[in-house]
Amino acid sequence: MTKLGLGSYGVAWAIGIPGYQPPAAPLDASGMIRLADELGLKLVQIADNLPLHPLDSDSRVRLRGELERRGMALEVGTRGIATDHLHQYIDIAQFFGSPILRVVVDTAVHYPEPEDVVSLIKAALPVLKKAGIILAIENHDRFKAGTLASIIKRIDDPHVGICLDTVNSFGALEGPDVVVGVLGKYVVNLHLKEFIVKRARHNMGFEIMGAPAGQGMLDISWLLERLHHEGRKFNAVIETWLPPEATTQATIEKEMHWVRQSISYLRTLIKD
Repeated sequence: MTKLGLGSYGVAWAIGIPGYQPPAAPLDASGMIRLADELGLKLVQIADNLPLHPLDSDSRVRLRGELERRGMALEVGTRGIATDHLHQYIDIAQFFGSPILRVVVDTAVHYPEPEDVVSLIKAALPVLKKAGIILAIENHDRFKAGTLASIIKRIDDPHVGICLDTVNSFGALEGPDVVVGVLGKYVVNLHLKEFIVKRARHNMGFEIMGAPAGQGMLDISWLLERLHHEGRKFNAVIETWLPPEATTQATIEKEMHWVRQSISYLRTLIKD
């Protein structure tokens, strides 16, 4: 059964974006769990914009306890596949009972080539298998879908799959139909990010903008049906691409409105 959840990139403005810090206290991991619970969601995905590795052991125990008290599940995410970092996050995912570890391959200082991605992940397979965790590689904008599919095929292990983001691959000149067609059979996690492509106000070019789920150009019903037809088991995590308002506070308020609107629409398709 597909569960609907809230991702830390669904409330990125409330957490804090470099250069746009919230005027009040930023949303932390505990606050995000409480928020998702209040919104009627029993799943959160905490990724690299709210990293879990800086938490000390006592803080991790408290966070896990809060999840257990609320009957909620946590999916862990990070950025980077260097060996020590990847092993650290496999341990964190195991601690929180996360069935997957969502990962973005690139960091600010490490852009591995496909053969290096294969080698690094193959080296981590024994640790993934022992922990019972599936590595979910997110389609980001550097690799085309075909390259990612080739990586998955070369690794050839059920403990490695794809975290499919519905918008990221525009950066690689590929839309959702292409990405789903190539990567759908490998999906183990889904980032539901609505979008609108529109001509710029000056008429010279196009803009790709975010929108609340169901109010843009993404055919979410088709997307879910297609992935289920592939026989995939995955959770669907809400993310947003919200352009800034005049103030950061106004942006955060609009972000929350978008999240609520998205949940309202997605509950017509995903019942948990």
